[in-house]
Amino acid sequence: MSKKKNSFSGIMYSTNPDFKMQEEESTPVQSDKKQNLRVWLERKGGGKVVTVVKGYMGNPQTLEEIGKMLKTKCGTGGAVKDYEILIQGDNRDKVLKLLAEAGYYAKKAGG
Repeated sequence: MSKKKNSFSGIMYSTNPDFKMQEEESTPVQSDKKQNLRVWLERKGGGKVVTVVKGYMGNPQTLEEIGKMLKTKCGTGGAVKDYEILIQGDNRDKVLKLLAEAGYYAKKAGG
């Protein structure tokens, strides 16, 4: 993943040897399987079509595993970055079916 979401804000260094970082209070993350994922079709540089899965908010490791599973079962390349899964080509229907079989809630979005 190219950008990690850091829950610590502001402090980069402390000279206090007893200082302990405290995580900010945040809203609880939905269960991985009950998230509202959206499957988009976008054109990236050069006019190439890419299927994009957006809306995942959870463990980055799980997102990587989902991306790997989708790339393998679609038989194509892709990437996982910025909390999005990119799959080469127009694979929206196949991705929707695979996500549903894995227990995720996903639907088509965009134009």
